[in-house]
Amino acid sequence: MKLKHVLWLGLLTICLSPGVLLVVARFLSLPALAQEQNTVSPEQEGTLAPSDAIVQVDSNQTEADKLFKHELSHVGRGEFPEALQSYEQALMIYKQIGNREGEANSLGNVGLAYNHLGEYKTAIDYHQNSLVIAQEIADRLGKANSLNTSGSIKNAMGYYKTAIDYYQQSLDIFREIGNREGEANSLKGLGLAYGNLEEYKKAIDYHQQSIAIAREIGNREAEANFLNNLGGAYYHLGEYKQVIDYQEQSIAIAREIGNHEAEAGYLNNLGLAYYELGDYKKAIDYHQQSIAIARENQYLIGEANSLGNLGNAYYHLEDYKKAIDYYQQYLAIARENQDRRGKANSLASLGNAYYHLGDYEKAIDYHQQSIPIARTITDLMGEAASVTNLGNAYYELGDYSRAIDYHQQSLAIAREIRNRKGRYRFVGNLGLAYYDLEDYKKPIDYHQQSIAIARVIGHLLVEAKSQNNLSAIFLENNQLERAQSKLFYTIKIWEDIRKILSSKEDWKVSSFEQQARSYRLLQQVLVAQGKPRQALEISERGRNRALIDLLGAQLSETPQKTKAPTVKDIQEIAQQQQATLVQYSIVDDQIYSWVIAPTGEITFRSHDLPQDTTLAKLVKFSREEIGVRGRSNHNPSSPQNTKHGNRLQQLYQLLMNSIVNLLPHAPSPLNPNNSNRLQELYQLLITPIVDLLPTNPSDRIIFIPHQELFLVPFAALLDDQGNYLIENHTILTAPSIQSLSFTRKNWHRVQDSTGTPLIVGNPTMPKINVGLEQEPLDPLPYAETEALTIAQLLNTKALIGPLATEATIVEKMANASVIHLATHGLLDDVNGIGYPGAIAFGAASPIALAPEEPDHDGFLSSREILNRYTESEKSLLNAKLVVLSACDTGRGEIKGEGVIGLSRSLIAAGVPSLVVSLWKVPDDDTAKLMTEFYRNIYTNKFDKAKAMREAMLSMLNDGDGNPDPKAWAAFTVIGEAR
Repeated sequence: MKLKHVLWLGLLTICLSPGVLLVVARFLSLPALAQEQNTVSPEQEGTLAPSDAIVQVDSNQTEADKLFKHELSHVGRGEFPEALQSYEQALMIYKQIGNREGEANSLGNVGLAYNHLGEYKTAIDYHQNSLVIAQEIADRLGKANSLNTSGSIKNAMGYYKTAIDYYQQSLDIFREIGNREGEANSLKGLGLAYGNLEEYKKAIDYHQQSIAIAREIGNREAEANFLNNLGGAYYHLGEYKQVIDYQEQSIAIAREIGNHEAEAGYLNNLGLAYYELGDYKKAIDYHQQSIAIARENQYLIGEANSLGNLGNAYYHLEDYKKAIDYYQQYLAIARENQDRRGKANSLASLGNAYYHLGDYEKAIDYHQQSIPIARTITDLMGEAASVTNLGNAYYELGDYSRAIDYHQQSLAIAREIRNRKGRYRFVGNLGLAYYDLEDYKKPIDYHQQSIAIARVIGHLLVEAKSQNNLSAIFLENNQLERAQSKLFYTIKIWEDIRKILSSKEDWKVSSFEQQARSYRLLQQVLVAQGKPRQALEISERGRNRALIDLLGAQLSETPQKTKAPTVKDIQEIAQQQQATLVQYSIVDDQIYSWVIAPTGEITFRSHDLPQDTTLAKLVKFSREEIGVRGRSNHNPSSPQNTKHGNRLQQLYQLLMNSIVNLLPHAPSPLNPNNSNRLQELYQLLITPIVDLLPTNPSDRIIFIPHQELFLVPFAALLDDQGNYLIENHTILTAPSIQSLSFTRKNWHRVQDSTGTPLIVGNPTMPKINVGLEQEPLDPLPYAETEALTIAQLLNTKALIGPLATEATIVEKMANASVIHLATHGLLDDVNGIGYPGAIAFGAASPIALAPEEPDHDGFLSSREILNRYTESEKSLLNAKLVVLSACDTGRGEIKGEGVIGLSRSLIAAGVPSLVVSLWKVPDDDTAKLMTEFYRNIYTNKFDKAKAMREAMLSMLNDGDGNPDPKAWAAFTVIGEAR
């Protein structure tokens, strides 16, 4: 019988190091399973009787078969040094018994082991010897396999044109002998090589051909692998929707056929797609799943790759210490398995992490360790990446000449191997280095080269980033018209990318993170040109795009209607709302403010941000000054931060000043002029525009914050006379101006809603993890009182205790006219605690509801709301008002898209008016505030904004209230006032 040639279809493992993308294709050609005939070598003639010779050959053949099986176990676990030892023993046996075909196959497998160890030159030598034997014995199949594996090694080395030549030769032979499986694998190799050359259309075509053959011959394992590789091609094009689709298909097949190692690799690659979308939490989840499977199946190489990519995710979350820990684990496995490529990659990654920690000397050391390894294994792109990162470290040390030298070396390597993606990155680094030498002509030239390369390879993401960098240079050099032109073009590219993402709303949210800078830069350029109205359009154009697209689709609006509003549209919205709109934008070191009067008049102001602290810290300190804490049944008063507690605060200040110098290592006395952060925020946000705000306290102001300003308690900002802003104005907030047009449309949709109000208070609490134990959340007796009182006002019954299960709440929410949830609100990852199914776009704000196992965990999350209530207009909620009388319900993860959390999900679910909180609210005070709020709506017939203002004033002025802002200022009305 003929020799069986078994080809293990390896994974396309995309292993990212910060600043470098490496693509490694692994293929293993396994030795013969059986021999048709066994001959005795010339050296053995005359030493054995014929019968003894046959016995000896059979014995050797049996030993070779055992070695073959032993090799497989080592290969499957990624233990290539051990596999190499078995391959070499098998090679000796085949030479001894004169089995040329077995010898050729063993030579090939020894070469593959060296390939996996990163010793490419040695690997090529073995494959060339294997190819010679295959030609001598006219073994066409063996020759084709040797050519194919030689192509794989050349591809890994970065010699893509040579790899293509080998793949093409093997493809021709496979087609001549009718070997469809081999043909498919050669097509796959061609796809990978053309992908590395950034000829992605060719790559996609070859991958699609390989998939068609795999399906034709019914090879499910190969089909999954080829789908994975097709996803890799789209990955480099930045079309992550396609990547995720193909990876999910690959994972499904791997699970179906029980290929755990492949599943681990595909999960890893799926994580990479979410990584590129900026959804690092989801990326981390997939990498962790991959690691778990790899460890369970002792697949060391897969574990190592996933550890490296997990490190990358934490790297981009700026948790460099955690990233370093994972890179060290990656390095340990690479050293244990003598995996030189893995050692080079992990050392380079460690260098990048220490670079971002500001430890440039250590970064240089790691990159200098990585470079010689990359050179030894002829990993040209790995070498180029480490060289350019070494240049970046010297750049930070101010050694621009050395930085330029290293960047030019890396560019030369990229040109040698015709890697255009490397070239665009390296010329960009050169541009930055020359820019700091104030050689402005060269950086412009280098960025233009980067743009040209990106256009040739059709990579929209790369082009947009390069255009952005070029625009920043034009802005710095006061070439405003050129900067404006480039930025408008860049924004068009970003919007084209969002179209590619189609209806995948969460992908749009993630991808917008890297797009927001262009919108900020363009605002800066337009303001510098004296075009603040156009800057307002761009400010609005850069907000809530995914949310607006979703709302428009639900209300069956045409794409034209959901485009970002013009100045005229903005003026019409202000007139419709009969409110003064105040839109903020944080741009570089300035804060822009646009005030749009109800008449449509627009006024622009700008001023510098504080130099002694960041805006984020100022907002954080203001919240700390209020003394925010959790909703509980304890409510000690803390008057020192209120205007009525000023005397206590002054007394405290006098006491501290008198004793502070007596303390060991005493700090400087507190500066009373800087002690009130609420006043500082008022001076920063309100004072520059105070003359533009309405003088009638009943006239509404709608604040549209930006970035950290979403956490500002506007109602509690203090003016110079010690008055809170809510005392002088009626306040609402909104995520964007355009969102107000949709909340108004949804108000018209639900204004006649007659559903039974849903009032919930103090459910039987679900359990959360506390250390190693699970404990229920604390009960909230005042929340129960609050719900019962409000239910009485609304002439309905409250759901409290065990009646308020998640299943019941979800069912009743659909048709309720009012929804009021008085319970615990929890932010994801508070104290490191995670909640299953409670993460929306990497950030979630779940409401605690009574658990009803096994169908519900007791947490209603923003993700669940999006999934259930936002599919179409028919699925939207019918509530005119939703009040989340709980902690942190207005918070979430602040991204370029806005605040990603419960408030956003409910707006997407069609709710026109929301009341949410900005911190953990005290239980009894909240009960009083909410009771007053509803009494003002249903008894006094106030609109929602006025109802909230009067409720807050009652807390300030009534004898049974609480003037402390932490008791009332957390809540804000979002959307429609009516």
